Amino acid sequence: MSEPEKKLFQTGDGSFTIHLPGWNESYHSKHGAIQEAYHVFIKNGLDFFSDKESISILEIGFGTGLNTFITLLESDSRVQNIDYTTIEAFPISEDFYTQLNYPEQLNVADRKNDFLNLHLLEWEKKHQISDTFFLQKKRLKFEEINFKNCFDLIYFDAFGYRVQPELWSLDIFKKMYKALKEQGILTTYACRSLITKNLTQSGFLVRKTSGPIGKREMTIALKNLHF
Repeated sequence: MSEPEKKLFQTGDGSFTIHLPGWNESYHSKHGAIQEAYHVFIKNGLDFFSDKESISILEIGFGTGLNTFITLLESDSRVQNIDYTTIEAFPISEDFYTQLNYPEQLNVADRKNDFLNLHLLEWEKKHQISDTFFLQKKRLKFEEINFKNCFDLIYFDAFGYRVQPELWSLDIFKKMYKALKEQGILTTYACRSLITKNLTQSGFLVRKTSGPIGKREMTIALKNLHF
């Protein structure tokens, strides 16, 4: 698949995302990249593990690096050890990631270099970013993922079903189920009925909950864990 045209786009909370005009798709919600990331992946993901000293996270879609960056900030503020693995088949170019304004919008402009470094770090190698945060970036397509019982939490942040339905398939979610440890959690912005059906058929217990601004619902899926 050839890479689509990309354009920088300012979302409703002032933070930038990348828009793909040919697909009519963006990396984040037009209502706010930062607010969406915090709601879906921190409030409805990381916060469930606030009592754990150490956790492991798999991110499906490194993209702009926003989810990785806010999790790094959370790791520092919580003094929680996080082992973070992120998957991306098509990393964005320097022309884009140097223009993203997440540190400024998050009031941590002094950490701009930390954000840029997330993009510059060598792939396929584990890096210690801080006393509490370890990062490994892997160049993989989602169908190539083959982890087993490795992660407490999955941030599932693929492009939408409308443009890439194959990323939300039963086969992909079976891979996600295998990748999670017992009582692991997958969280995603999506809530389409076919997606929740595929999650359920993969073995997950699925719950819909209130979505970020501009989206009525989102999905949380649990492995061998009850609400």
